[in-house]
Amino acid sequence: KKWKWLCPDLVLGLEESKKVVIVGIPGVGKTSLVTKIAELIKQKNKTVSVHSYGTIMFEEAKKMGIKNRDELRTLPIEKQKELQKIAAETISNLSDDVIFIDTHAFISTKAGFYPGLPNYVIQIIQPTNFIAISASPDEIHNRRMKDGTRERDPISIEDIKKELAVQDAMLSSCSVFSGSPMKVIFNHEGKIEEAAVNVIDAIGL
Repeated sequence: KKWKWLCPDLVLGLEESKKVVIVGIPGVGKTSLVTKIAELIKQKNKTVSVHSYGTIMFEEAKKMGIKNRDELRTLPIEKQKELQKIAAETISNLSDDVIFIDTHAFISTKAGFYPGLPNYVIQIIQPTNFIAISASPDEIHNRRMKDGTRERDPISIEDIKKELAVQDAMLSSCSVFSGSPMKVIFNHEGKIEEAAVNVIDAIGL
């Protein structure tokens, strides 16, 4: 009986890293925001690392002859699944206090919206939190128009609204399957510090 009572305390003492999935459609300012969040967490004397899911997949895809990250979404679904699993295994072996998995809730393919975080990926990573970064459709559209670093397809405000709705639906499903909380954080123009603090509060730091 004594062992039974002690066991929960032992488990709590061996608490795992916080693995935070952070998603955002192109133009919400996710990359800049994640950089700011990492800076603030380091000030709390905690180890933090940020890992782009797409970059990990791309490193594997290069071995298959893919030369551009934007080509990933044109791969056959089975190849995308294979790359997703490899990336998930890599992330699951990390051990910082806080691990951010910077990714997308969905991938736009010819077949439709394909989940960026299907259940088999969630089961491998076992995230503790899901954060969706958002902004107003106008802000997102303006940011995309200014971004000359990526090959973007032409997009309308209505398309952006649809993407935001799909993102929330996809991430809500991830939260249900994993049992971990999901929160939407708005990253409005000129308020990156406020958004970063809101994310840190949401993950309990």
